[in-house]
Amino acid sequence: MDEVRPTSGVQTHGLVPLFPPGLQAIYGECRRLYPEQANPLQVTAIVKYWLGGPDPLDYISMYRSTGCAAQDIQEHWHYVSFGLSDLYGDNRVHEFTGADGPSGFGFELTFRLKRETGETAPPTWPAELMQGLARYVFQSENTFCSGDHISWHSPLDNSESRIQHMLLTEDPQMQPVQTPFGSVSFLQIVGVCTEELQAAQQWNGQGILELMRGVRVAGGSWLITDMRRGETIFDIDPHLQQERVDQGIETEGSNLSGVSAKCVWDDLSRPPEDEEDSRSICIGSQPRRLSDKDTEQIRETLRKGLEFNSKAAIPPISSQRQGHERPQSRKDSLESESSAAIVPHELVRTRQLESVHLKFNQESGTLLPLCLRGRLLHGRHFTFKSINGDTAITFVSTGVEGAFATEEHPYAAHGPWLQILLTEEFVERMLGDLQELNTREETELPKEYSWPEKKLTISVLPDSVFDNPLQ
Repeated sequence: MDEVRPTSGVQTHGLVPLFPPGLQAIYGECRRLYPEQANPLQVTAIVKYWLGGPDPLDYISMYRSTGCAAQDIQEHWHYVSFGLSDLYGDNRVHEFTGADGPSGFGFELTFRLKRETGETAPPTWPAELMQGLARYVFQSENTFCSGDHISWHSPLDNSESRIQHMLLTEDPQMQPVQTPFGSVSFLQIVGVCTEELQAAQQWNGQGILELMRGVRVAGGSWLITDMRRGETIFDIDPHLQQERVDQGIETEGSNLSGVSAKCVWDDLSRPPEDEEDSRSICIGSQPRRLSDKDTEQIRETLRKGLEFNSKAAIPPISSQRQGHERPQSRKDSLESESSAAIVPHELVRTRQLESVHLKFNQESGTLLPLCLRGRLLHGRHFTFKSINGDTAITFVSTGVEGAFATEEHPYAAHGPWLQILLTEEFVERMLGDLQELNTREETELPKEYSWPEKKLTISVLPDSVFDNPLQ
């Protein structure tokens, strides 16, 4: 990427007008907020994505916001992306589908960064951060929405900052725009500490964002990121954890319906030499592929995802674009919003299993209590989707519709997708047995938990087992 000061906005491309309509619509919204900054500093992709370059965003504009004294809004830098929506309408990047639906992915990213004293130009590292998120969206075709969280596991600016993860929310000033190629909304990136991310995972992103709006140093009403912030909202107000977050989990449960994880499962019902046994979901094996329908349904459960690997590949957060519409509500069902309940692929039968062994790395294992307490006790489901292959493990409660696991046969597999149905009584027992996993502190591994009468075993193993499966 290279940094430029545009004199007339954008470059030409063949005979395309100087200001393509999609680009002009976003510029118009920016000019509404910053009429005195007609030519903001921009970071632009040297080689455009549609010419084979690596960066999906054509431009990131950077504005200086004076804030709002009446609302106690501090001065900051405001970054706006151009490229997740359809800027040109000629199919060079996004397929043109008309003006009635979303333009491209239907949104652009924004970011508000506190301006440090004496700072005369905006830092450019947020542009690379936004490009990284855009690359994920383009490669996975998963979209973002307000309330989503992103585990980054590294200071956003590569410093020593505690701000190492992100939440997403609607930009407080930028209004959705209608272009000839569809509608565009603006999602703002909000930098958060690890403890705030964990609270969002355990409860929900919107709830944590609302708490942050009430704490000026954590962002205030416009959720401005301060990379020098050294305290979490729970350090500043210790009552927030118990009175808001813990109470919210208890009464509402968690909105986190699935994560990308390091996990595998073994079917202990049959001997490994049984050629008819399609278990082959052990480390180092080649599992059968998930059918398109199974993949679609698992992606639906992963619309609130979490990344366990590294910041290079963030997790599935939302469902794949289907009819260009994002589901407006979360159903307590494994049924996709756009399809009927599971119809097993005729070439991969659904099998009832007698005994299973689940294996997770430590970070995945620490989410088991959340899965049980925040999801299953509230009649919901939770999915662990392997980052190393097609393996998936879905825990379901007795009230979940569309599941192929039943109370009579609580362990059922459809290819490499395992479903485990747990009764409320068993969930309560498991919570007691897994209590030590509630801490995120490093513990001695491996650990094994077994319920012989249920024929269920769970192991928590070192990362090296998953990273080097053949060793």
